[in-house]
Amino acid sequence: VLLFDDVRQFGNLRWSERLETESGLGPDPLEMTAREFAERLRARRTRVKPLLLNQEFVRGVGNIYADEALHRAGIDPRVVAARLSRARAERLHAGLVEVLEEAIAHRGSSVSDYVDARGERGGFQALHRVYRREGQPCPRCGAAIRRIVMAQRGTHF
Repeated sequence: VLLFDDVRQFGNLRWSERLETESGLGPDPLEMTAREFAERLRARRTRVKPLLLNQEFVRGVGNIYADEALHRAGIDPRVVAARLSRARAERLHAGLVEVLEEAIAHRGSSVSDYVDARGERGGFQALHRVYRREGQPCPRCGAAIRRIVMAQRGTHF
C-alpha cells in the first residue's frame, strides 16, 4: 500500500505491506460492520468527536465528516463513546457511511483550497447540514446550529 498523508500541506509518502497493522491506521468505516464499529466505540472512554478524528481508531474521517455524521445520527459530539447504546453507535456508523459515500460521490468538500486529483473543486460542501452553518436553523429540529471547539477543531451541532 502506498500512503500519501497531506495534513495541512505538510505531506509524507510511505510504503506499507499492510494498511492496518504497519501503518498505525485504524479500519476504514466503509469496510467494517455497524456491529464492529459499535464494539470499538464501547471500548473507548473518550468523547466521540475527537475519537472519530483519531486515525488510529478509524481512518479517513476528517472534521467536516465527523460533524455531519454525528448530526445525521442525532448524537452530541461531547458524549463519551463508551456511553453510546449499541443502537446509537450503529446509527452513527450508518450516518458515517452515508456521509462518506455522499462526499465521495460529490468529489469531497471544497471549503477552502481543496481540489481533487484532477484539480477540480468538490461539491459536497453544498450538502453540509451543520458544518460552518453556525447560527442557522438545524434542518432536523430548527434550533440554531452551535459551534464549539473540541480537540482544537471547530465542532458544529
